[in-house]
Amino acid sequence: QVQLVESGGGSVQTGGSLRLSCAASGFMYSAYSMAWFRQAAGKEREGVAVIESGGFTNYADSVKGRFTISQDNAKATLYLQMNSLKPEDTAIYYCAAVKKLPVYAGLFAQNYAYWGQGTQVTVSS
Repeated sequence: QVQLVESGGGSVQTGGSLRLSCAASGFMYSAYSMAWFRQAAGKEREGVAVIESGGFTNYADSVKGRFTISQDNAKATLYLQMNSLKPEDTAIYYCAAVKKLPVYAGLFAQNYAYWGQGTQVTVSS
């Protein structure tokens, strides 16, 4: 069955960096669009970054220039490099996968079929 397992979360100070990974299995990874979402306490889940099956990437305005999404198709692994972290980046980060993604819909959670369990990122000031 489909499995998405996130890792790499932790606690850092403002300005620090973290690299999240999401190991995927149970589906043809290269044919799927993949994304990172996050959910802070008391807030709705929000899209952070998406990499579509054709390679197109998109980012939430709040992370543009600081976060980079990438993947290794051979390893079926998704990454999120997070630099210049801010306290408002504190959240549980989830990876998600879907085979068919509507145009311009990569940052909307309702479009994704599969989800990981999440990894906590805490940024202290």
